[in-house]
Amino acid sequence: MADIKAFHAMRYTDAAGAPAELTCPPYDIISDAERAAYLAKNEHNVIRLELPRGDDPYTGAGETLRAWLADGTLKCDDDAGIYIYEEEFLTGVDHGERRSLKGIVCLVRVEDFAAGVVLPHEETLSKAKRDRFELMKATNCNFSQIYSLYQDETGETQRRIDRLSAGTPRYEFFDGLVTHRLWIVNDKLALEAFRADFAARKLYIADGHHRYETAINYRNYCRENAVWAPGSEFVMMMLVDMAHPGLVVFPTHRLVRDLPDFSAEKVLSGSETYFDIAPLSGAEEIEPRLKADYDAGKKSFVFAYKQDSAMAYALLSLRDLSVMAELLPEKSEASRGLDVSVLHTLVLERILGIDKENMANQKNLTYTRSLDEALESVAQEQSQCAFILNPTRVEEIGAVAAAGEKMPQKSTYFYPKLITGLVMNNLEAPIED
Repeated sequence: MADIKAFHAMRYTDAAGAPAELTCPPYDIISDAERAAYLAKNEHNVIRLELPRGDDPYTGAGETLRAWLADGTLKCDDDAGIYIYEEEFLTGVDHGERRSLKGIVCLVRVEDFAAGVVLPHEETLSKAKRDRFELMKATNCNFSQIYSLYQDETGETQRRIDRLSAGTPRYEFFDGLVTHRLWIVNDKLALEAFRADFAARKLYIADGHHRYETAINYRNYCRENAVWAPGSEFVMMMLVDMAHPGLVVFPTHRLVRDLPDFSAEKVLSGSETYFDIAPLSGAEEIEPRLKADYDAGKKSFVFAYKQDSAMAYALLSLRDLSVMAELLPEKSEASRGLDVSVLHTLVLERILGIDKENMANQKNLTYTRSLDEALESVAQEQSQCAFILNPTRVEEIGAVAAAGEKMPQKSTYFYPKLITGLVMNNLEAPIED
């Protein structure tokens, strides 16, 4: 099963500056303006490595990495360790609920999905994988960790994590939304205990599918081309207990655009076959009505559209889930019961004619986590309509992955995102036995 290892993490030295100035969110949620703002705070911000720009960005990232290693901006730890990482944040209605999430950052042996050790739950996009592959070729590094979950009915691993992080963290800083903390564990008995914990476990990718598939591709590339990269058989991951109370999953809403002959009336009339349809009086009803259906176990989403010059909203609640077994007999019960599967199968494909290839290419379908952004896009007629969803449950993610299946892309959004740049994995660093 999962083979985890301690590693000689590549970290910024004190001379580079404060961690808050050197780190950033994952590359795929950063705009060009935000990228410039990070570099304005500190020219050594990891965004120069993780999201390079210029005529030859990947070569530039490699040159920057080598320069920073040479001048002492970055350094690999002398002792191998496992790194305990915690995020403390506000969530819930009006952001009034304080939560924290804590797990371990380590190396995990790269396994093909067919081995059944590391399990994906979501489809990926080819463009993102090409980008990450070229960056790995140029730098031989993982700058950000893949976020994965594990099951531990005893809770022993989490208790060990909490014991080992009872003292003062090596880093602690607030980025405006999240407080980040990091502890370094070098004790060999503790490291071996962690390895033993995971020897019989499977890992479920929560966030970072593109990076994990890229790790597989890069491992194969190194094997086939005799590339010297001792760490290419491993990839850096953050591992979190699937039952951790700090886990938060946000929904990802769907925006429809540029469909010829789009008609909101067609969507509503076509939906009557499968759904109970309840008009909403305004946008303020969306979240409470969706939550009520979510708590009741119903498969529901809100259809937002323009009616004449005003916004209109309708709650669509599936009457009978058995229709999904008729339409998707090849899929597991876990996949058929997902809200996104219901939406994609019964509405996007059957009524609007947006097939899976169209979705994968984002021709007529785009995504946003922000409810306000989704509604504003429709109000400004940048999108023809939006479908507002409930979040996918963590147990649903595990069930789909365990069934060997994948959700449609952009089905989940784990919050908060893991910070990039606190610990990095240089694939040229030695690998511990």
